[in-house]
Amino acid sequence: MLKVFSCRILPIVCVIGSVSVVSLAAEPIDIGSHRELFVDDHVIGKIEGDARLDLQQPVPRDVAVVTSKPWEGNTCAYYTVFADTDASGKAIFRMYYRGSNYNRKRRDQTHRQVVCYAESRDAIHWTKPKLGLIEFEGSKENNIVWDGAGSHCFTPFKDTSPNCRPEARYKALSQVHRTGRPHYAAQGEMTVFAYKSPDGIRWTISDGPLITRGDFDSQNAAFWDPYAGVYREYHRVRVLRKPGGEVVVGGRPAYGGFRSIMTGTSKNFLNWTSWSEPQLLEYTDNIGEQHLYTNAVMSCPRAPQILIGFPTRLLPEQGSRVEPILMASRDGRKFKRWDKPVVPEDAPADRKGNRSNYMAWGLVPTPGNDREYSVYASESYLSGTDTRLRRFTYRVDGFVALRGGKRGGQLTTRPLKVAGGRLEINYLARPGGHVRIEIQHADGRPLANFSADDCDPLVGDEIAKFVTWNTDGNGPFTGKPVR
Repeated sequence: MLKVFSCRILPIVCVIGSVSVVSLAAEPIDIGSHRELFVDDHVIGKIEGDARLDLQQPVPRDVAVVTSKPWEGNTCAYYTVFADTDASGKAIFRMYYRGSNYNRKRRDQTHRQVVCYAESRDAIHWTKPKLGLIEFEGSKENNIVWDGAGSHCFTPFKDTSPNCRPEARYKALSQVHRTGRPHYAAQGEMTVFAYKSPDGIRWTISDGPLITRGDFDSQNAAFWDPYAGVYREYHRVRVLRKPGGEVVVGGRPAYGGFRSIMTGTSKNFLNWTSWSEPQLLEYTDNIGEQHLYTNAVMSCPRAPQILIGFPTRLLPEQGSRVEPILMASRDGRKFKRWDKPVVPEDAPADRKGNRSNYMAWGLVPTPGNDREYSVYASESYLSGTDTRLRRFTYRVDGFVALRGGKRGGQLTTRPLKVAGGRLEINYLARPGGHVRIEIQHADGRPLANFSADDCDPLVGDEIAKFVTWNTDGNGPFTGKPVR
């Protein structure tokens, strides 16, 4: 049980404690030594008093990238960011995005679409290296890494699978015509092809499509899930629910329905369940049908048993404006969505209108600051001569907080089986506020010497704080159900 007064508990409990749902009679959940977050109701039994769960919004920082080069333009999109190390072992951050530009008067593209690359040592300041790979208007002095089939929504990642071959250390997915032709063709003929690279710079495309069912003209995300031991992919699809509950997958906007997300898994990145058995995402919340475009699903960095996503919610009835939301899953298919946008359109400017407020795929540590993550969101799409990507920062693990008011409140977990004898939490207690933790038997009785009154009050602002009680040694928690 957590008692909170005028404070926020941000990620949750780790090492020994985690919180979960349901009744006292439920079977204990074996969480081992996992860190648990408040991003879904898996960890919450009940919340009482003056306390609530509160979606956190990342803090806007400076603009990271402006797409002002001749091969870039005002419709650059589908940004991807991830952390890496270079050949010398030093930290480096890699960014990929589409370079494209649209002439609103002529209503056409001013140049072919290309894939651009930028890099950074601190996730804050970015450079566009002159790679000398691909010619654009007579010169190779540019940061283009790909301009063939699939340039529209090329989405790479670094493969961390222990079985990954060096020549395919970096992989990507993108929409390509079934025949591999590099132009946008009729709907129904589009598929997903794979790409590989030994260095993240020089890429080759697969011989044929990997995934064929869906609408792929969006950011088709893929990554290695270390917790499940599989590759996961997420792509867009249109879903029509007919009267009576029948679900029809596919179709264009004229046929109605909602933009939704489909997923698949693979052991080798070549054979996907989404080829023959695509699965639509299911939602455990009560928000109802929404248009979800890009998905930005990834493994949670410090809690790999959790998947988080920042899908783009499209609002056609509001001028087709867009806003990213947060969602979380334990199995990769069933997600809980949070209705409040994580990046509102006034954060800070130029996010109004269609495609002007997408979250990038990627969440990276900020070097030299172990208290924050860096994330990125686009702005100024089709409103001038370029677009911008702005950096935002989250408190580490601070996607959703348990917030206690002045009168105080408490959260009680469901019975848990844990490993280890110490409990670590991430919290912020404002002046006059504090947090106390009580460890209970599965039936709700406090363990001797581990009641809330025995707990040393937690005050101040800590990312990783071990909870202590008025007793010597670690808690007798291992191997028995506790709450």
